[in-house]
Amino acid sequence: MAITLDEAKRILDGAVAKAGEFGIKVSVAVVDSGGRTIAMNKMDGAIWASTYGCVGKAIASSAFGRPSGELQERADQPTPRGISAASGGQMIMGQGALPIIRNGVVEGSCGVGGGTSQQDEDCARAGVDLI
Repeated sequence: MAITLDEAKRILDGAVAKAGEFGIKVSVAVVDSGGRTIAMNKMDGAIWASTYGCVGKAIASSAFGRPSGELQERADQPTPRGISAASGGQMIMGQGALPIIRNGVVEGSCGVGGGTSQQDEDCARAGVDLI
């Protein structure tokens, strides 16, 4: 089963609502299992760089099937660095994205950028928890 646009919108809304609770402005992306963007939202006032951050973290999380923060420690090792380069360098292996796994299958991920790393991950979790 793939993530639907309706599900992606619910994830975005949940992440944005959590950002509102924190009083921060973020960008949120939901990508499919191949790292292709299904939906994205940049809150009014969010920094422009957050759009790159949310997508990059989501791509990394989807590619490796784990929270992007778990990749951070190994990001500069040859294999993860090589995979990132081979895929066009779009992956960001830093905290702020969570995979969406159903029935043991990675269907995609949600990435957030604009807050602290922990706030980004908490916002992603609030969104993912809605599906």
